[in-house]
Amino acid sequence: MKEFLSRLFQHIMKGWTWALLIALAIIIKVISSYPALIERDYTYGVYPIISSTQRFLFGWLPISLGDLFYSFIILWLIVKAGQLVKAIFKRRITRSSLLKGLQQFIFICLFIYVAFNLLWGLNYNRVGIASQLGLEMKKYNLRELDTLTAVLQKRLNEYVVLADPQQRDSFYKKRNLFRESFEAYHEVAKQYSFLSYYPQSIKPSIFSYVGNVLGFSGYYNPFSGEAQVNTTVPVFTQPFIACHEIGHQLGYGKENEANFAGFLACRAHPLPAFRYSVYFDMYNYTINELYRRDSVAAKAFVSTLSPLVKKDFKELRAFYDKYENPMEPVITWLYGNYLKANRQPAGRQTYNQVVAFLIAYQKKFGKDSL
Repeated sequence: MKEFLSRLFQHIMKGWTWALLIALAIIIKVISSYPALIERDYTYGVYPIISSTQRFLFGWLPISLGDLFYSFIILWLIVKAGQLVKAIFKRRITRSSLLKGLQQFIFICLFIYVAFNLLWGLNYNRVGIASQLGLEMKKYNLRELDTLTAVLQKRLNEYVVLADPQQRDSFYKKRNLFRESFEAYHEVAKQYSFLSYYPQSIKPSIFSYVGNVLGFSGYYNPFSGEAQVNTTVPVFTQPFIACHEIGHQLGYGKENEANFAGFLACRAHPLPAFRYSVYFDMYNYTINELYRRDSVAAKAFVSTLSPLVKKDFKELRAFYDKYENPMEPVITWLYGNYLKANRQPAGRQTYNQVVAFLIAYQKKFGKDSL
């Protein structure tokens, strides 16, 4: 294997390959400054072909090919790190081997950067869903936030009663969860054609328990086009998580936009359990934002929450408290910086910025639209 990989690198790392990758990296950097161009020619030009092809090729597989790929990469990195440490202790590091290793590292980073952006990452720079809906995105005030909180809490208290345990329990069977997630996008596409979703494919993550330790509930693999859901998190959160990840598949790179696409889809689903899932998540973002601005008002809202909703919040907190560990802040910091590097300057707080979309949507279409 070592000889094979060495020969592969030698074969790939030719002068023309370097030139091509550098040229593509420069082109990507330049066109990233033109959101309208990316929206027209990439998001609704090249990307649908790429994503549809990925799902046709890999969507039928029962497990995630992307997860297997990540597993191979992690093992490879562990082996290489072990070899490096061994070479250092035995003083086998030479200037030539160091330069060769550095060259390979730069080549791999350059290749990943280009592949990531061409396969999906350019969507971070698109115009986005606010433009598609004609939303006027402005800074919102406390009164608007208070109004939104009241609307979402009313919905939450209504749907927690309608979403009976039998509906929730049906999502323990992942084929039911994923089938209904597809149905959510089928329904919302009747109103917003840009949310049409085909071919359909979403999978449970084989890293679900690792995800609990690292703090993620789902993710999208741009190299295989697969969306994965952490299926060990509380079941009432999973419908929205699935719809959020499908949002990424549809080309919404930014987390606030994938959140809002997921909101529109879940809200369009006739099943109360799906609607409860999205209102639970949206309310969580909203009440946390209100708590930062006016803790007295936030506490007053929480005091009138349905006991059933409070029970779910308690279950969710207990779940994440169980997996709290020293690595989580490090992972949070790394992921936050990844988001900042991809046109999301708020880092992890980008998820919370879905609140601005909800307020803008409510102002344009009225309270009943939520």
